[in-house]
Amino acid sequence: MFDEILGLPLHPLIVHAAVVLTPLLAVLAAVYALAPRTRPVLTWAVVGLAPVVPVSVLAARQSGEALEEGRFASIEGKLGERIAEHASFGTPMLLVAFALGLVAAALVYVTRGGRFGRTAELAVSALTVVLAVVSLYYVVRTGHSGAVAVWGN
Repeated sequence: MFDEILGLPLHPLIVHAAVVLTPLLAVLAAVYALAPRTRPVLTWAVVGLAPVVPVSVLAARQSGEALEEGRFASIEGKLGERIAEHASFGTPMLLVAFALGLVAAALVYVTRGGRFGRTAELAVSALTVVLAVVSLYYVVRTGHSGAVAVWGN
């Protein structure tokens, strides 16, 4: 299912969704957390991206595993090391994406209507900012290691 589309490997195509949407959610969720005046404008973007980002990262990871198994299973040497390094970021990236999506959605829920109080809002806001930074780190490291595996250097 996550191997090819129209004869092309799916991973290089689908990875773009994760590479674009993850930083977008990270930035929007952090701004939502840190600048309460922006919340009315950002609510639907954060709510919309919160489930889409983990799904796109999951699809990128699954398609990457299919690509590795289907075309690079027997690769050794420098290229094999680069592919292994890139693949090693798949699970942490997925976990962080799921956590960011969940916490970003929770932040919107907690900040709506003032039912949970300022302490809960601050705690979820802080967690959102931390996860946003961590997700930016992993998306850059994962993307860079993939680019190095393909293009060298």
